[in-house]
Amino acid sequence: MSVLLALGLLAAGLGPTAHGLPGDTPDQKVTRGNETPVDSLRLASSNADFAFSLYRQLARKNPDKNVLFSPTGVSTALAFLSLGARGRTLTEIHRGLKVNLTETSGTEIHQGFQRLLRALGRPRGQLRLSVGNAMFVSEQLKVLDEFRADAEALYASQALSTDFRDAPAAQRLINDYVREKTQGKLVDLVGDLDAGTAMVLVNYIFFKAKWKTPFDPNDTFQSKFYVGQGRWVTVPMMSSEDLKTPYFRDEALACWVVELGYAGAASALFVLPDKGKMKAVEAALRPETLRRWRDSLRMRPMELHLPKFSLSSLYHLEGVLPRLGMRKVFSKKADLSGITGDKNLAVSQVVHKSLMDVAETGTEAAAATGVRVMLKSARIPRASVKFNRPFLFAILSEDTQSILFCGKVANPSAA
Repeated sequence: MSVLLALGLLAAGLGPTAHGLPGDTPDQKVTRGNETPVDSLRLASSNADFAFSLYRQLARKNPDKNVLFSPTGVSTALAFLSLGARGRTLTEIHRGLKVNLTETSGTEIHQGFQRLLRALGRPRGQLRLSVGNAMFVSEQLKVLDEFRADAEALYASQALSTDFRDAPAAQRLINDYVREKTQGKLVDLVGDLDAGTAMVLVNYIFFKAKWKTPFDPNDTFQSKFYVGQGRWVTVPMMSSEDLKTPYFRDEALACWVVELGYAGAASALFVLPDKGKMKAVEAALRPETLRRWRDSLRMRPMELHLPKFSLSSLYHLEGVLPRLGMRKVFSKKADLSGITGDKNLAVSQVVHKSLMDVAETGTEAAAATGVRVMLKSARIPRASVKFNRPFLFAILSEDTQSILFCGKVANPSAA
C-alpha cells in the first residue's frame, strides 16, 4: 500500500494554528515529558541547509527556469512522516533533513518542529500566516492509536477517514480541504489517486503580507528583464528612488543583497548576482552564507528597481529527495511500521505545489566565514540596484529565522 505526501504550499494569509510536542528516535516510541527543547537556531540552521540543498537539486534540473518552493513546508511534512518511520528509513529522513544526529535526538527533532509550528501560528498583526497538517487515512487501514495520538499532539494533524476505493470522491475531499485552508488560492493539489492509496499526508502554508514601505503604483513602468545573453522580456518594473531599507554589496560573491520588510515579523531577501555569477552564488548557498548576509545588512537609502512577478510550481519530489539520501522510504524496503505496526507502507509520491504574487503592496503566496564588506564612506552616492536579470529570493520568518519560501526568478513573465 502507498502513502502520498501532498504538500499544498503558497504565500497568502490566514490565522494561527496550534501544534504538538516532542518526537521519536529509531525503534523507540515517542515520549512526552520535560525534554530540553532543541535550540531554535540549530533547527533554523538545519532547515536552511535542507532548503539550499533542495533548491540546488530543483535548479539543476531546469537551470533557466523559475524555482519556487517552501522549505519549511517540505521539511515539516517529512518530519511529520518520520513519526511513523523506523530503522534505516528513519535515519535517512533525518539525515536528508540535514539534522546532526550526534547532537539531536529524534525526540528533540519533533520537539523542535513543534515549537517552530507554534511560533509560526502566533498572531502577527497585519501579516497573515497559517501552517497546518492533516492526514487522510483509508477506511481499511488500521492506524496505531499511538501514531494517531502523536500526529495530533506533535503536528496538530487531524486523521480524516477517507474511502480511496472511490478515488474521485477522495480527490475532491482532499482538494476541497486544501482549497479552503488556502483561501481558494490552491486548487487540484492531488490527482490520480487509486484504491491502493492508504494515506495522504497534507501540509499547507498560507502567507499574505504588506510591505512596510509599499511601492507607488504610479512609479511602475515597463522595462526590459534580461533572461539570457541578448534575450529579454518586457515586465512591469516597480521602482523607488529614495527607499530606506537594509542592503549589502557582497564583493566576495559578486552580488547585491536587499531586504524588504513586511508589516509583521517577516521579511523578503532578494539576491542579485552580477552577470555570469548566478552559478557561483547558488553553489555558495549555505546557512553560514545566509547568516553573513543578514549580519552585514545596513539600513541606508537606495534606488531600487524590482519586477512585479507571479510564480507557480508543481514538483514531484519522489524523484528528487533520494538525491538527498532519502531512498528507503520510496522502496519496498521502507519501514513505516510506526504507523500501522507492520512494514506494509511505502511513500509513492511527494507532491509540492506553490503559488506566489509579488506586487507594489506586498506578497501573497500559497511557500560564518567570509569577507564582511562595508561601505567606505557615508558620503558615497547611494546604490542603485536594478533587478533586471535572474535573481534569488527568500521569505523569512523573523522570530523563528525560518525560510518560509525561496526560489529563483529567471523570467518574471513566465508564471
